[in-house]
Amino acid sequence: MIAFVLLTLAFTPIAAAMSWHICGKAATNYTANSPYHANLELLSTALSNNASTNRYLFAMGSVGAAPDTVYGLALCRGDVNAAVCRACVVGAFRAAQQRCAHREDVTIFCPSCRLRFSGKDFLRPDVSCTAAVRAQGRRGRQRLLSGALLDGAVRAGFDTQGLLLVPRGHIRKVLIIALVVSLLALFLCFIKVSFIFMRSHGKGNGRREEAKMNVKEDESLPWGVDGASSEFMIYDFSQVLEATANFSEKNKLGQGGYGPVYKGQLPDGLEIAVKRLASHSGQGFIEFRNEVQLIAKLQHSNLVRLMGCCNQGEEKILIYEYLPNKSLDFLIFDETRRASLDWNRRVTIIEGISQGLVYLHKHSRLRIIHRDLKASNILLDKEMNPKISDSGLAKIFSTHDAERSTNRIIGTYGYMAPEYASQGIFSIKSDVFSFGVLMLEVVSGKRSSCFHGYGDFINLLGHAWQLWKDRLWLHLADPSLDTEYHSVDIMRCINIALLCVQENAADRPTMSEVVAMLSSKSMTLPEPKHPAYFQIRIKDEDSEGVGPSSVKLTVSALDGR
Repeated sequence: MIAFVLLTLAFTPIAAAMSWHICGKAATNYTANSPYHANLELLSTALSNNASTNRYLFAMGSVGAAPDTVYGLALCRGDVNAAVCRACVVGAFRAAQQRCAHREDVTIFCPSCRLRFSGKDFLRPDVSCTAAVRAQGRRGRQRLLSGALLDGAVRAGFDTQGLLLVPRGHIRKVLIIALVVSLLALFLCFIKVSFIFMRSHGKGNGRREEAKMNVKEDESLPWGVDGASSEFMIYDFSQVLEATANFSEKNKLGQGGYGPVYKGQLPDGLEIAVKRLASHSGQGFIEFRNEVQLIAKLQHSNLVRLMGCCNQGEEKILIYEYLPNKSLDFLIFDETRRASLDWNRRVTIIEGISQGLVYLHKHSRLRIIHRDLKASNILLDKEMNPKISDSGLAKIFSTHDAERSTNRIIGTYGYMAPEYASQGIFSIKSDVFSFGVLMLEVVSGKRSSCFHGYGDFINLLGHAWQLWKDRLWLHLADPSLDTEYHSVDIMRCINIALLCVQENAADRPTMSEVVAMLSSKSMTLPEPKHPAYFQIRIKDEDSEGVGPSSVKLTVSALDGR
């Protein structure tokens, strides 16, 4: 061990001057945005955090299932601190993608750390770290091993086919480096055997602590997630099964657009919500990647906190904080349950949702468009405070972009802005439109679209617009509310909601402006223009058709949720 330390110290000035890389065979390449690529990015997050928090500054592991499994190992120098270790491993992953683009097997030697990842399992416990040799005594075995290492180093130094060409004057340095690296490899074998032994005998919290990643804010994180410091964990599938009692039906909370959601409980008593993405869903993997990328580090009191994930085989699972009062639609659309939501609580819910959207649109480092804001995606904590959930359809937006377009329109009918539903154009004003629809639902206790119709109209927007023009806005309010006492506040909320659902996106306010309107009762509100879809009406009481003066909404490639 003393020799190892001395050689490491001797190696330091040499390593500081160079960074090596060994690229695997070109035949083993992966493609961008493939499952292997996504698994590699998850592994980079895990290794950089686990190595920096490990007492030996060492980490190894694998992510995904065959044939897209990625195996990796990272080791930092013993004289560096956690921050330097983490930055070095992250930088090594970046260097690997730059110098060995799309190679599945890459080894990087940096001044402060070593990294290797591969699609082949080089971490298997049955891989021998020693070879059977015939040598007399301990001293003879050491001499034989040193000779083999030095012989390999000399051949590597003069190999004209290799990736690294060493000048003749540097051969001595290379020999020293080769010896140190070899000793490191032996040391890693010892650490690996110890790690496997501890892991196989660990229980409950021990396995959970091995998976734990203390993610800290760093611009160099592989997926570019944004936000303040938070805890994020990668769970084993066995832990998820145990927490949910094998996805028991009695623990099922509901069915989302891409799979069911279950209640679970970790060994330490912490309750969680487990979102299991359906394996047959074509959007499942994309949603999984988006949610991890977008909200793993977003921190706001009105956003549901993503605690971790599981990506094992066909299973793609997201772990959220558990919120006991379920979703807003569970309360607001039930005649009995919505009586528990008095006007003050409804105002709190409206203001909380608006604050969460302002954070996504403006205050997070990345501008994020949610694209699927609706009552079922608003969860309520034990104090009935709202939290926005389900960012699987969300998109990162450049602060310089006013709008974007997509050929595949995915969302929930009734909440989609007209320009998005018909042309695939979305922007922050798309979320504003959805928020306006949600406001009308909270005030009225009625769904945005209903087959029974509202008077002459078959949607809530047209009904609200007609009542507003007739100055009968209080008729829109939920009868369980004290409309006489809160009449002015209810009128202002309906006014703001109608501003948000105006047909022309340019006429809609931003969410920052909406928050200002909600917080100031003295602010004069502009008169709203007609909303989208307001002309869709019922021809007469006996007709189910749409009148000749109506506007029919045509949507192509629309996947409703």
